Amino acid sequence: MNRQVYRLRRWHICWLIGFGVFSVWAGRGQAEGWQRFRGPNGTGIVGDTDALPLTWSNDNGICWKTKVPRGASSPIIVGDLVVLTGYSGYGEKLDDPGDRDALRLHVIALSRQDGALRWQLTIEPSAAEQEATPRIADHGYASPTPCSDGEQIYAAFGPSGVVCCDLAGNERWRTSIGTGVAGFGAAASPIEHGPLVYINAAIESKSLVALDKVTGAVVWRNEDVTRAWTTPVLVETAAKSTELVMHHKDTIRGYEPVTGEVLWSCQGIPDYVVPGIVAVDDILYCSGGRQNRTIAVRAGGRGDVTESHKLWEVTVGANVTTPLFLDGHLYWSHDKGLAQCLAAVDGETLFRERYEVRDRVYASLVAVRCLRRTN
Repeated sequence: MNRQVYRLRRWHICWLIGFGVFSVWAGRGQAEGWQRFRGPNGTGIVGDTDALPLTWSNDNGICWKTKVPRGASSPIIVGDLVVLTGYSGYGEKLDDPGDRDALRLHVIALSRQDGALRWQLTIEPSAAEQEATPRIADHGYASPTPCSDGEQIYAAFGPSGVVCCDLAGNERWRTSIGTGVAGFGAAASPIEHGPLVYINAAIESKSLVALDKVTGAVVWRNEDVTRAWTTPVLVETAAKSTELVMHHKDTIRGYEPVTGEVLWSCQGIPDYVVPGIVAVDDILYCSGGRQNRTIAVRAGGRGDVTESHKLWEVTVGANVTTPLFLDGHLYWSHDKGLAQCLAAVDGETLFRERYEVRDRVYASLVAVRCLRRTN
């Protein structure tokens, strides 16, 4: 497991990278609101905590540690449950992947207090799931992070669909969002808002899909979404209306959340997109592409807003990891071991620092405000 921490005034920016073991630090904070990928609206910011260890290991600074099935999804907090996804039976070792028919997908709930297994929902995968390859082995068959509205849990498994269960682990419904596959497999995480669950199905069906929370039925589907592994985001405009925003190859789009109507579009990154959009007030920071770009655009426009609402664009950005906004700055860790920071006002590069890594870094930064320090 790798550990990195950046100290900023009373904030600490950190990330953990590991497979097969889930650990909880010796500190308490506002994790009750952590019910989707990167917490409230994908910000990656934890509120005040009473303690945060700045140094930890497999033996020190850990409240509990529980072995879980392999997977690359992030955990969420739902009441007294820690929920994440995983897979087993196939593809756990690339040199000996095993029998493809033995693959199983899991939604797992642990006790927040002691890490004990509360329940595990196991589902059979779609026949469309890919064979084990070096790219798939990077993260496996359980990369999307689940989300919850506090009453149900929604987990996405790419070509195996979106699964909904209650807080006791009973399956409510399962809906296919398409069976297309590509390259690294699935990664986009679902988000929920009002009566709907939204999922980027660019890989599975070249579309953005809204599902009914109660039945799992497709309420709307907007097609022509390509080359995107990113998670959608919700933003409140200056006019106090809510928009759903997605970016994919060449385009950033704002949608009406209930109907799926395209409200506006902006010229985007001319390559695949993986990082999530960072929404701050009504400004959206979009990063991605192999050559790395970052674009800032203001929400709330209509039609093509490239000239009217794009604030700036720079040829610096994240390839895989989602940036973190804090105190007017954008921070991220590039997958090749490079910590970077831009000024959010104009995209100016403020620092680029290389650090030692054993492999690629796919984990996104998280910021925690620490009220008192624990070593």
